[in-house]
Amino acid sequence: MSTLAPETARGQSIAYRLGVAMVLILVMVVLASIVAATRFGQTASDETFDRLLRGAALQIAERISVNDGRVVVDLPVSAFELLSLARSDRVFYRIIGPDGQTMTGYEDLPLPRSNAGADAIYDARYKNTGIRAVKLTRLLAERSMSGQVIIVVAQTTRERAALAGSIATNAVLIIAAAGVLLLFLALLVLRVALKPLARVERAILAREANDLSPIDVPAPQEVAVLVAAINRFMGRLENRIEAMQNFVADAAHQIRTPITALRAQAQLALEEKDPERLERLHRRLYARSVGLGRLADQLLSRALIAHRADTALRERIDLRRVALEAERETRAVSDQAINVDLPDEEVWVEGDAVSLREAVKNLLNNAVRHGAAPVRVQVERREHHAAIMVCDRGSGIPEALAARIGERFTSDGISPDSAGLGLSIVASVAAMHGARLVHRKDAEGFAIGLEIPMIRS
Repeated sequence: MSTLAPETARGQSIAYRLGVAMVLILVMVVLASIVAATRFGQTASDETFDRLLRGAALQIAERISVNDGRVVVDLPVSAFELLSLARSDRVFYRIIGPDGQTMTGYEDLPLPRSNAGADAIYDARYKNTGIRAVKLTRLLAERSMSGQVIIVVAQTTRERAALAGSIATNAVLIIAAAGVLLLFLALLVLRVALKPLARVERAILAREANDLSPIDVPAPQEVAVLVAAINRFMGRLENRIEAMQNFVADAAHQIRTPITALRAQAQLALEEKDPERLERLHRRLYARSVGLGRLADQLLSRALIAHRADTALRERIDLRRVALEAERETRAVSDQAINVDLPDEEVWVEGDAVSLREAVKNLLNNAVRHGAAPVRVQVERREHHAAIMVCDRGSGIPEALAARIGERFTSDGISPDSAGLGLSIVASVAAMHGARLVHRKDAEGFAIGLEIPMIRS
């Protein structure tokens, strides 16, 4: 199986991607600018030389007259001096009289292909070279002569091509220099813009391996979103690690004592010969094993709640169904009857049904073992909250422990009747759902449960 190089596995950097994107964009802009500059140079050159051609043709047209019934052309020297500004170009002309015959000039100088207009500027080939020509028409309306005279003046295109190339070259040089400068400035701005990411990287690398506190680094809004996401992730990771550490600490601390006691009592039972004392040892062994089993169940339940706090999807739950399922599962392992008091309408909350059911089961187990019958689970609709309460006729939690309700191992120790984790599990579920662990004691007995924000149906 092939492995990727480190750089390939990590992916290309943001700076590299943005740099390549900016270079590509700049190259396209420069190429488009070069094309535009070339067209502009050609257009500017054509306009310049076309004005010279038209000026020369107008001067010739002004020197055409009618004398004794004949068309007379007096070619002005100034017209050709004007065109001689393009020293490397040759000049051609042709004057066609009213009868359609060439009066003077080059008889084979081509006319424009389309004769739709009287005047025209066009490109053609003459004597195996490209030319640019202007055609003017002058109307004669004399008593002895009427009709139109056509004046064609043409010029080769070397000078205009040279001028167009010069304009385009200068424009391209300016554009290229501006492009290089813009690229340098863009890369500089990119480097400055990505500095906050480097600060975040340094802040993370400088941390100890077990430091999961929030990153506090000044950053612009876009990077601050990333920092906030990292902080949220580290918060979840810290909660997960803390839950795992608590589970390991609880298991290591609390399971060792009952296992040691079981081993000692089992050893005594092996050595005991008196049947009556042996029976008492067997009862103690059974009681210890029950307490150990209950502790293991609650430790696993607490681990399940801690795991689902970050992984379970929240869904709409009818709190009445949670109460019914918790009552059924508790009754399956207990001989005591449990009453259920539910409203007629649905009581919708948002949360994890498994975690809520585990919390209610722990409350029911506590009521069955420590309270007094009858035990009742009820669901209540309040103004903005829903409550699921477990009630019994017992005296409830001692005053000395009421202030520490929800902490781990607040009871007097592990016994067949208590593992000391039930209310801690309920408190964890309450924190998971943004709920409150509430309790009350009155003449009717003791009640404890969860008050959860309710969803309006």
